[in-house]
Amino acid sequence: MSRANRLFIPFLWALLLLTVLLSARYGAVSIRLQEMASALSKCCFSGGDMGLNERIFMDIRLPRALLCVFVGASLGVGGTLLQALFRNPIVEPGLIGTSSGAAFGAALYFVLGATFNFHTGEWTLPLAASAGAVLSTFLVYILSQSKETGKSSIVVLLLTGIAINALFMSGVGFLSFLARDPQARSITFWGLGTLSGANWHSVLIVGLSTVLCILASLRFGKQLNALMMGEEEALFLGVNIRRLKWAVLAVDVLMIAVATAFVGVISFVGLIVPHLLRMLNGSDNRPLIFTSAMAGGIFLSLADLTARMVVRPSELPIGIVTSVVGVPVFIYLLRRKNYFF
Repeated sequence: MSRANRLFIPFLWALLLLTVLLSARYGAVSIRLQEMASALSKCCFSGGDMGLNERIFMDIRLPRALLCVFVGASLGVGGTLLQALFRNPIVEPGLIGTSSGAAFGAALYFVLGATFNFHTGEWTLPLAASAGAVLSTFLVYILSQSKETGKSSIVVLLLTGIAINALFMSGVGFLSFLARDPQARSITFWGLGTLSGANWHSVLIVGLSTVLCILASLRFGKQLNALMMGEEEALFLGVNIRRLKWAVLAVDVLMIAVATAFVGVISFVGLIVPHLLRMLNGSDNRPLIFTSAMAGGIFLSLADLTARMVVRPSELPIGIVTSVVGVPVFIYLLRRKNYFF
């Protein structure tokens, strides 16, 4: 690892800890550092009754801050993997149907799960979202391939992704039409993106999924570096391209689907984070995967903090904040790479 990487990673760790602290402290009610320390002490060591602010910190703020980090890490790494796999910096999970498919799977579970008594415990919702994400991503990947060469043009991939996104979001809209009020509110949650439902249960599931998938992703770094030089060069270096593509897509879809199952559709994190890191610290996917996890957590934590502070004591859907930042960056990348016709 280069000297720049050795300095850059501790900097990201320090910035991540700072953003988590700010996210846990500020909101509709500001919590003092002494109250945060007291709540942690009572929970982990001494016990005792907690005050109102201490309970807010332990039951609402801290799980929300941690969930934000895990979701941001999933989205950041997911974007890094897809951009390396398709060798293009404008690909991200939301653009190839993964997020909308996960939202459709979750909406289908909300509406039909009770009717058919389909509930197998705390993993049912992530499994339903994962199934939808797998289906949508598979459709985009297959339909965008050329019949002659079997390869995917980036323009065709994006246009196919737009079509599949529209199809699955129409399905979400239809399920919203059929749903009762509680179900409709849950479905609306997916389209807006919010961390207001964060709890320790969701932190455990998303955290487990994120950590395992990132550890699996780190094994692909060297092969993805070879693939970025071209498929022929990667084959010459001994990379099994077909197996690599399916392995990366499987890890990416699982990671994004589980995160989306708990926070809804949050776009552009997987687009912005890897691109900025490549400008700052190079394109080597081995450190990039790890730094994308930290930078994704930082970016989403700051976006969530902004969403809570702008219209305090209410809050904006976090998807609005990420889109406000992400759309200009996306347009800039398109114009820079001359993808406008």
